[in-house]
Amino acid sequence: MTIRVLPSQLIDQIAAGEVVERPAAVVKELVENALDAGADRIDLEIEAGGTRLIRVLDNGCGIAQHELGLALARHATSKIESLDDLEALDTLGFRGEALPSIASVSRLRLTSRVQDSAHGWSIASDGGETSAERPAAHPRGTSVEVRDLFYNTPARRKFLRTERTEQSHLEDVVKNLALARADVEFSLKHNQRRVLQLPKALERGEREARIAAICGAEFLEHGRYFERTGAGMRLEGWLAAPTYSRAQPDAQFTFVNGRFVRDKLLRHAVRLGYGDVLFQARQPAYVVFLTLDPKRVDVNAHPAKIEVRFRDSRLVHDFVFRTVEQVLAAAPIDAPRAPPASASVFHAGSSVGTAGESHQSTLGFGAGPTAPDYLPLYARLHARAADAPLQVEDRDVPPLGFALAQLGGVYVLAENARGLIIVDMHAAHERITYERMKRAVNENRVESQALLVPITCKVSAPAAEAAEEFAAEIERLGIGLVRRGPAEVQVTAVPALLTGCDATALVREILADFAGSAGGTGVKEASNEVLATMACHAAVRANRRLTLAEMDALLREMERTERIDQCNHGRPTWTSVTLAELDALFLRGR
Repeated sequence: MTIRVLPSQLIDQIAAGEVVERPAAVVKELVENALDAGADRIDLEIEAGGTRLIRVLDNGCGIAQHELGLALARHATSKIESLDDLEALDTLGFRGEALPSIASVSRLRLTSRVQDSAHGWSIASDGGETSAERPAAHPRGTSVEVRDLFYNTPARRKFLRTERTEQSHLEDVVKNLALARADVEFSLKHNQRRVLQLPKALERGEREARIAAICGAEFLEHGRYFERTGAGMRLEGWLAAPTYSRAQPDAQFTFVNGRFVRDKLLRHAVRLGYGDVLFQARQPAYVVFLTLDPKRVDVNAHPAKIEVRFRDSRLVHDFVFRTVEQVLAAAPIDAPRAPPASASVFHAGSSVGTAGESHQSTLGFGAGPTAPDYLPLYARLHARAADAPLQVEDRDVPPLGFALAQLGGVYVLAENARGLIIVDMHAAHERITYERMKRAVNENRVESQALLVPITCKVSAPAAEAAEEFAAEIERLGIGLVRRGPAEVQVTAVPALLTGCDATALVREILADFAGSAGGTGVKEASNEVLATMACHAAVRANRRLTLAEMDALLREMERTERIDQCNHGRPTWTSVTLAELDALFLRGR
């Protein structure tokens, strides 16, 4: 077999296979070039899903006449000069491969004008064959026109999807870029119809309007803005309430130094931060921006530049995870129900705590130190006539109001300044118990109750092995467990909080959680799953009749508990109906 050098045109077409997968990839490369050129306005025109025409016009710095030919040459770039530049990139592009790769599989025309030039210059390429530069009328900036994509590589064209599918991929790319660069105006036309018009968004309100246009107004209604700096990094963005979770990860946007990325480490960190409040296999929704020293991240990890590698991945993961966890924990109890414009900025560096130790009732609810202040209000609220307006200041009524009654042995009904509060008492008590148990475990103060007669349980072999492997973690949870055989364990103690529970069922569930862990964060996640299981066993059950005092104690404890909007399985713990909504139901005021 003879070794020979490949023709340059074939080399470009091979390179195009890595860079130009579909029309959306062409748009991504051209728009990133425009952003690197300093453009603050980018207009795109597309025909036939991008296969017939892609035109990108920007108002950036432009390309001088004598550099137009170089722009279409492989590995010619203005963005790096040395390895040091590559290791500290602050631009989106850097390889010098995009334009020549695109030109090799299309009919391309590049027209540009720099600030001091009397007119622009244009150069064309047909399948990689480049023409001479010609004068052209053009505003300052650059336009790239790509026609008949893959016309000379029919095998690639054959694998393209329908026009609608290619258009959808292309729009997603533009939306990602528009989220990353809110300071740039974007417009997009497809087949002469405008499908996207996004003005510059410099202020936070303008940025939220752009997010609503891209992610949907409902996302923003449930979203909470946050920002935090630490460990030489900055993380900001919007986290949607867990109740806005989705079946698919189609509302997850992660950006690193202004670049949209699909990074497993970042997404896992965010997911872990949602771990205590997400329902089963539901997916969180978020838009987050991570900024750090370019030297601490390698963007040269994937031809399409959508994956990155962090120099200190553990530090980045922990920073993102802790931030998300704290934001969700510190959200005010009515945050998901408040309009976006009134949402406050959360600085995750601030301390988050509880209102102090509570006085325990028989259910484990705390009346708390603030409860006496509400007693006169409580009496006035229940003594007023049913149709009289609330005669107390809104600020004097606690967020969840005062209990009125119990419904169906499951729900607590309460009244606050806005209207009716409905609480799932089991779900709420489950979250309260879970948070208490987590604190107790972290502080090594879980009380354990020895069993007078140990209980022998038949379990699976993997579960018995987990009992031995995770003995230390299980003991920290207040459970005494000893392996007695290949598929048998003996329970010698249970947490005092769970005295009287079905120990056999509890232990089997706990061992199943641990058996499914895989070390590292897997053990931590398994421990949290175990605590959630224990909290569920300890929570007040349906049909347990509560007094008004017990109901109010539950409400006050809810107001002091982190992540109270969802139980540990992700189900809502409470909801509200305003007086205006009730009036509408009964046609009052019409």
